[in-house]
Amino acid sequence: MENIEKIDMVRGRMDVTYEEAKLALEATNWDVVEAIIQIERDEKDRKEEIFVRGNELVEKIKEIVRKGNINRLRVKQDDTILIEIPVTAGVVGALLAPQLAIIGAVAALVSKCTVEIERRDETEVYH
Repeated sequence: MENIEKIDMVRGRMDVTYEEAKLALEATNWDVVEAIIQIERDEKDRKEEIFVRGNELVEKIKEIVRKGNINRLRVKQDDTILIEIPVTAGVVGALLAPQLAIIGAVAALVSKCTVEIERRDETEVYH
């Protein structure tokens, strides 16, 4: 099997870019199964879930954003995503206010929810 076919296989299963698939395959000596496992582990390491009550939601999100290194936040109840917010580098204060208002409205409707945090890869460079 050619390398491009292996890259396509990994991309088809893992929803990653050609570059991400190629890097994972190179790191695993072009073993497709090991590359998929490595990508799964990397994704798991970058995601974190926090369980909160609705009334704690806005404060918890403010705290998470202040700590930084976040790419995306999802507020979920059970398996349903209630709101998903991309957090770009340098988002602060007034720029986050509209999203916090929406999150506050969601918090008023739910008693318990999960905040899923997707962290940026530490090796990524932003210009």
